[in-house]
Amino acid sequence: MFSLIFPGQGSQSVGMAKELHHNFDYVKDLFKQADDALGYSISKIVLDGPKEDLDLTENTQPAIFLVSYSIFEMIKKESNFNFSDAKYFAGHSLGEYSALATSGSLDFENAIKLLNQRGKAMQTAVPKGTGGMVAILGVEINEINNLLEENKNNYKCYIANDNSNGQIVLSGLNSDIEKFIETLKEKKIKNIKLPVSAPFHCKLMEKATSIMRDKINNTNFEKPKNIIISNVTGQETQEVEKIKDLLIKQIESPVRWRESVIYMIKNGVTNFIEIGPGKVLSGLVKRIDKKTNVNTINNIEDLKNIQLND
Repeated sequence: MFSLIFPGQGSQSVGMAKELHHNFDYVKDLFKQADDALGYSISKIVLDGPKEDLDLTENTQPAIFLVSYSIFEMIKKESNFNFSDAKYFAGHSLGEYSALATSGSLDFENAIKLLNQRGKAMQTAVPKGTGGMVAILGVEINEINNLLEENKNNYKCYIANDNSNGQIVLSGLNSDIEKFIETLKEKKIKNIKLPVSAPFHCKLMEKATSIMRDKINNTNFEKPKNIIISNVTGQETQEVEKIKDLLIKQIESPVRWRESVIYMIKNGVTNFIEIGPGKVLSGLVKRIDKKTNVNTINNIEDLKNIQLND
């Protein structure tokens, strides 16, 4: 039994999907549709950069979606792969929009517009340079929760991503993040300050939530053909109103990726197929459960080499 998983921010690179764009007219068509929907050339940013433009959140989010969707279309058209056999579709943060679009819940144009708007809203939710994120390595989530509770009068940081065993990401104002990093150093806990310009997936995104609430509620969603795993709950849903509500909550809520993967495995999934740029999620899944079989499809060659376990 297999699930499809779709990556989020941080998986982007200039030139991603260039091979597909060169080889398949239907991918060229998707890139043109994306440009028309957004009113500027996202395709040029994806294919040629510069990296500074691709890394702007308002571009990164639609760009990763465009590439993930293009790869999905390539698999559909160039192989006998039967997506209706997939038990679940899941994505990390913006990847949930890729999961919804490829499962027929959200059309391509609406998805790419929502992600461009979401990127802008999240980027401008706090003044530039005032918020940040830090990745914490080698400790479990309970230990981090305890540290935050012990220091709640000294600083306010929030768990933004529970990615895998031993990989947790926190958000907060930079002043609070720096104080928390000092606590981590005292405890000899490894951490990496992330190169992001906003504190995603926490209460500081309140302005983004209010902007996106109307935009999501005013967008047409259909019941997805496949069961979706929500980042907010780490569990399954197929109800349209529930999906919308969870997408709104997702902006301020932690991404429960570890719990999502565990839920899928407990419900019989033994194979994960990552569709999109990079291999970030494949690595996380392997950290969560080494016994799972993981395939990554970025290009035509990957499609030829895919192997699923019984």
